[in-house]
Amino acid sequence: MSFPDHRPRRLRQSAAVRRLVRETHLVPQQLILPVFVREGLREPLPIGSMPGVVQHSVDSLRRAATAAAESGIGGIMLFGVPETRDAIGSAADDPEGILNVGARAVAEEVGGALVVQTDLCLDEFTDHGHCGVLRADGAVDNDATLERYASMAIAQARSGSELLGLSGMMDGQVAAVRRALDAEGLIDTIVMAYAAKYAGAFYGPFREAVDSQLKGDRRTYQLDAGNAREGVREAVTDVEEGADIVMVKPALPYLDVLVAVRDAVDVPVWGYQVSGEYAMIEAAAAHGWIDRRGAIMEALLGIRRAGADAVLSYWALEAAHWLREEL
Repeated sequence: MSFPDHRPRRLRQSAAVRRLVRETHLVPQQLILPVFVREGLREPLPIGSMPGVVQHSVDSLRRAATAAAESGIGGIMLFGVPETRDAIGSAADDPEGILNVGARAVAEEVGGALVVQTDLCLDEFTDHGHCGVLRADGAVDNDATLERYASMAIAQARSGSELLGLSGMMDGQVAAVRRALDAEGLIDTIVMAYAAKYAGAFYGPFREAVDSQLKGDRRTYQLDAGNAREGVREAVTDVEEGADIVMVKPALPYLDVLVAVRDAVDVPVWGYQVSGEYAMIEAAAAHGWIDRRGAIMEALLGIRRAGADAVLSYWALEAAHWLREEL
């Protein structure tokens, strides 16, 4: 009877051994919590397609930020939901607009304990739901949109946002924002580019979360699902324009892009575990079809294994708690 020459199972024989030889690790500091703050709310409003996630009032946002800081996670990313929208998203750069008010509240509450971040895009603030200003023919005007982004960047930075998440996928957005910030002396504000952001079906619950007014799709500016090399090119371009961090979004359906981007750039690379990924696992777990905790942690670890230095996840607080339990 012949026996195998190699016995890899030796390194799997106990939990202690498996912990010792694990190649990829996940810690709370690598997690970022996306949160929604809605103008006019007095108490949190549950989001139907994202069980456990809410639209916050400013007061409940403060409490959520405190909980996030106490959990040991690395950051909190704010998205604003205004009461009034218009064609150019005027509320986006209004110092009293809900996102800027939320940023000030979080910075006052937990500034220094974690990184206060804001989404920089017009889609939540426009009455047409697109990420930019529209031309007369209904197409997004790239360069006019850059002027709006520059104004938003200054407003967000002055409101206490330490990191701006540029998610609009406009050509030249990083350069435009970096120039605007530097011209105002806001040179320490971090620019994180949603460099490889793909159009697709995984954003459905998010659109409920921000009460999106979008009709149609964003395929003229977000990436096509079949293009990996184009995603890498976008990331390299954003780094050349001055991005401090780049991101791949969604994460799980695009792990190959995440690997390729990680190999192509020398700045931190993040992944966004988006609303559709969240909703799928929650729905399957609610039916008893999968182990909820196991699926969440396996998905997060997979994103890290593919090369993400940090992960935006709606499970950030819960995952941080589980990780502390394992210590």
